[in-house]
Amino acid sequence: MFSLTGFEEKAPPSHDEYARQMFVSVLRKRIMADMAIEMREAYREEVLPGFVREHGREPADGREVRRAMLHHPYFKAWSALRYAAQEMTWWSVMPQVERNLQSLVDSARELAKDRSGPGSLRLDPALEIPRDVSALDIHLMPGCFHTEHQADDVAQGAVYTLGTAVFGGALKLRSHRMGGVGASIAHWLRVRYPEFHPRKLLDLGCTTGSNLFPYLAIHPGLEGYGVDVGAPMLRYAHARARGMGLNVHFSQQNAESMDFADGTFDIVCSSFFLHEQSVKATRRILQEAWRVLKPGGVMVHMELPPASEVDAYYNFYLDWDAYYNNEPHYAAFRGLEFPKEVASAGFEPRDYFQTRIPNWGTVPEQEFEECARGEREAPAHGNGASWFIFGAWKR
Repeated sequence: MFSLTGFEEKAPPSHDEYARQMFVSVLRKRIMADMAIEMREAYREEVLPGFVREHGREPADGREVRRAMLHHPYFKAWSALRYAAQEMTWWSVMPQVERNLQSLVDSARELAKDRSGPGSLRLDPALEIPRDVSALDIHLMPGCFHTEHQADDVAQGAVYTLGTAVFGGALKLRSHRMGGVGASIAHWLRVRYPEFHPRKLLDLGCTTGSNLFPYLAIHPGLEGYGVDVGAPMLRYAHARARGMGLNVHFSQQNAESMDFADGTFDIVCSSFFLHEQSVKATRRILQEAWRVLKPGGVMVHMELPPASEVDAYYNFYLDWDAYYNNEPHYAAFRGLEFPKEVASAGFEPRDYFQTRIPNWGTVPEQEFEECARGEREAPAHGNGASWFIFGAWKR
C-alpha cells in the first residue's frame, strides 16, 4: 500500500508490521472521515440547539463550540480515539525502523560521503534547537524532529517519513512517492503561471523532503534547497534525494535567520510548517522569506485555512491539534490576518494571494487544471481533498 523510494526499500516492513500499519491507517480514516461526519451531526442535532436555547444565538467562534462540545459523549469518544490513533501511527512504524536502523544509518552515511553529487548535506552541530521544537513532541511523535540516538542518526527521519505514509495510506492517491502538498502547489504554479520558469527553490521546514521533491519533477531544471533544524531529518532527506538522483542541497538552519544571500531563490515555500511556530517566530520567518526571494519570485505556504475563512464549528474541529496534538501555536496562527502579516514582512499588499487548490493526487488532471485556472471551484477543504495556500509575489 505504501510506495517507497529506493532508500526506504532498504528497510521494508515485516508481514506483521505491514498489517499493523494497514490497520492504523484504516482506523484513522474511520475517525477522520466517518466519525467526524457523525460528530458534526451530533453537534447540529443536540449541542447547537441547546446552546441557542441558553444564549439566544449560535456560537460566535470555535472556542464557544469547543466549550459546548467538551462534555458531549461523542466528542469525548472521537477525541480519545483520535489521540490514540495518532500515537499508534508512530508506534506502528517504530519496530520497522528499530529493526533496520543500522542498515539505514550505514547507507545514509555512505551516500553523504560521496561528494560528487547530486545535491549536498550541510549540518551545524552548534545550532540551537528552537524551544518550539525542543520543548515537546510535535504531532505526539516520540523524539520530535531533532532527537539523535546515535552517531549519524536517521531514526527520527525514518519514523516521520514512514509514519506520514500511514497517515494518508488509506486514501486512493495517484502516487505515495511524492508529497501531496508539494505536488499540488507545483502543478498549480505550472498551470496558473505558465510563463514562470523557476531555477532555485527553498523549502522551509523541509523535514525529509517529501513536499520538496515534487517541484523538481514538475519544473525541469529546478535546483532544490531545504532547511530544517533536525539533523536526523536532513540526513534521511539527503539519502532519499541521492537515491532518486535529485539535485537538492539540505542545510541545518533555523528559518528565522538563514545564511543565504539576499535574492537567491525564485520560490520560497513551506508545507504544514508555520503553524508550528510562535507568532513571533512566524513573523521573522516571513521576513526572511522576503529577503532571500528574488524580485519576480513567489512565496507560497500551505496551511489550514485561517479562522476568518471557515465557520465556528470547523474552527473548533481544526483547532483540536492545538489542544491535544502538541501544536500549541496552532490556534493563534490561524487567528492571524494573513494579508497583513505578509505585507508587514515586506511584500506589496496588491501582490498577496490566497486560494484553495485541489489535492493533485485525488482529482482528475483536467479538473485540477480547470481549478488552477480559476474556471471551477476547488473541492471543499477537509481530509486531503484540497489545500489552502497563501503567499505573494515579490516585485
